[in-house]
Amino acid sequence: MRILVVEDEPALRAAVVRSLRADGHAVDTADSCRAATLQLPLHPYGLVILDRGLPDGDGLHTLLGWRRRGVAVPVLVLTARDGVRDRVDGLDAGADDYVVKPFHLDELRARVRSLARRGPRLAPVELQVADLTLDTARAEVRRAGVLLPLRPKELAVLQVLMERKGQVVRRDQLRAACWDEDREPGSNVEEVAVSALRRKLGPPALIHTRRGLGYVLDG
Repeated sequence: MRILVVEDEPALRAAVVRSLRADGHAVDTADSCRAATLQLPLHPYGLVILDRGLPDGDGLHTLLGWRRRGVAVPVLVLTARDGVRDRVDGLDAGADDYVVKPFHLDELRARVRSLARRGPRLAPVELQVADLTLDTARAEVRRAGVLLPLRPKELAVLQVLMERKGQVVRRDQLRAACWDEDREPGSNVEEVAVSALRRKLGPPALIHTRRGLGYVLDG
């Protein structure tokens, strides 16, 4: 999943980004309301993590503007304000979740997983294609009941393909969903990840290449 982290404190932003990337997410950043608003339409974000206290205003005002324009991406609000009224204001502005600083990164990661399952529509906790299953809550993949040791990025690619079972997923769609700007320009990261997945999933093959188009996963 591609995530936009909007946070102006460099140390906290870096810690959140490291944690999310370790889970296989693609992460972009912004440090102001204006920068976030400019960045949001550029990529298919599955989640925005939005700080309230930004240099150019209250993140909730920005969020309210997004919602009025029909932006449906899930938003998790970070804030140092822990009053009941503050939480109510955040939810009323269109936040999907609300985390009070200081927080533990493990809790944030769990909330990200929960929001990822919701998305624009409620996503199942377990995805299944033939004898392949992906438990999105535990980040576990099994084939014929055998647990497979996937890297976080391989897991992210597999989830995209399983969510679109039977549909061709273009290479640029995979890159946009699973990698951020830190990816080396011109690299074939998606091909490397798909190749590793095929090897680890074993026969019979579930991931097929549609030459000139992309990949499709089907049983």
